[in-house]
Amino acid sequence: MQTNNQKNAPVITIDGPSGSGKGTISCLLAQKLGWNFLDSGVLYRALAYAFVASPEYLPSKEENIAELISQLRVECSCEKGKVEACTRVFLRGEEVTLLLRGEECGIMASKIAAEPKIRAALLEWQREFAKEPGLIADGRDMGTVVFPNAELKIFLWASAEIRAERRYKQLKELGISVSLSKILEDLVARDERDSKRSLAPLLPASDAIFIDATKLSIEEVLQKIMDEATKKQIYRM
Repeated sequence: MQTNNQKNAPVITIDGPSGSGKGTISCLLAQKLGWNFLDSGVLYRALAYAFVASPEYLPSKEENIAELISQLRVECSCEKGKVEACTRVFLRGEEVTLLLRGEECGIMASKIAAEPKIRAALLEWQREFAKEPGLIADGRDMGTVVFPNAELKIFLWASAEIRAERRYKQLKELGISVSLSKILEDLVARDERDSKRSLAPLLPASDAIFIDATKLSIEEVLQKIMDEATKKQIYRM
């Protein structure tokens, strides 16, 4: 069931595996169109952190899930001139954005993502981001589950090797010591899990535009999406 916001505001979904560039592309597209932006993965990490920080709450209880969601605030924005989105997360009024990177939070996020009750609760939360003038939604099941009636659906792909190299460079720039071979191994394993899980698997929607970005620049990918948006009269040059 769609919310009123989803019915009134146009939505472009950009799904794809980790490292495909969908976050960067989504941010640039949101800037280009002047639309709102949603990094759906942050919502899972935010709720995961809330559970880690509040061990008295159980992920299996719907009332606990609803209570923690009510205590979270997520702000997604894309500033002009930046190629990465700025997403800030607050729990009970305190910013916890940097704390979402912790290993314990990552493990919890992986666990709760497989919980049907969690996904059902987050479904409505994600749809609340669909407000005028429009929304660019970045994730893994945006076009198949969250916004099935989106005006334009993109499935962005790139080879595992290219995605591993991108991730390796990002982490090195942050001063984090990592192994390229280990990153590649983890990416391949994650692709396997995400594509074969029974609940909201990582698969392109039947009406999605598939873009293989392995050999394309960011500008080329963005132009392809803008061309599709123009064809559908979502955006006019």
